[in-house]
Amino acid sequence: MNTAEEIHPGNSRDPAELDKFRAMATEWWDPNGKFKPLHKFNPVRLEYIRDHACTHFDRDPHDVQPLKGLRMLDVGCGGGLLCEPMARLGATVTGADALNQNIEIARLHATETGLEIDYRPTTAEDILAGGETFDIVLNMEVVEHVADPHAFLSDCGALVSPGGQVFAATLNRTAKAFAMAIVAGEYIMRWLPRGTHDWRKFVKPSELVTGLEAGGIEMQELTGVVYNPLTGTWSCAKNDLDVNYMGVGRKAA
Repeated sequence: MNTAEEIHPGNSRDPAELDKFRAMATEWWDPNGKFKPLHKFNPVRLEYIRDHACTHFDRDPHDVQPLKGLRMLDVGCGGGLLCEPMARLGATVTGADALNQNIEIARLHATETGLEIDYRPTTAEDILAGGETFDIVLNMEVVEHVADPHAFLSDCGALVSPGGQVFAATLNRTAKAFAMAIVAGEYIMRWLPRGTHDWRKFVKPSELVTGLEAGGIEMQELTGVVYNPLTGTWSCAKNDLDVNYMGVGRKAA
């Protein structure tokens, strides 16, 4: 049986990208380590997912476990930074990642925190081949690292159950994104190791929408996400998709 470490052609596995994250895998849960930007980014995306999911599924976001009973898949889950809070919100969470080290770290951390999460060293296309679907599929900060973005997005859309939702987040392929995410983020501020991102693999909003539509998804909203250096926090900015952005779509029931 193939493992995620055996690199072979597919929509998700890009050997060069896997090598980048393999080198950083042990630092997923260090809030001051190489994944510090994701730790800072987490609150705004968690709120976005929770609120839109609660609206869609007619849940009260103020409940202790508003997502209880919903099956959720986090594609490219890394060390579990999204899986764990989603499990605490009541969702039945599956985390998938093509890198075995990430899954091992995610499983260990979930055990330490007493959370039951189904972590799998696999990819979207492999889960799709198995015939599974989910109420909510997360594809957050992943598509800019895969081998075939369009096919990957289509697979993520196909993994959504009828009446379900997909959430996606990525970086726009603009000059501003090159300046902010790569020049500033990797070379000046050094938020991430140099070479973490390849600007040529950033995804324009139209490409994101087209890819998800190929998987049967109707996009409902796109919003920019901007950083405030004075407060050190991220927030949604609906009219600024120039750098970071995310969105939500649905599949017809």
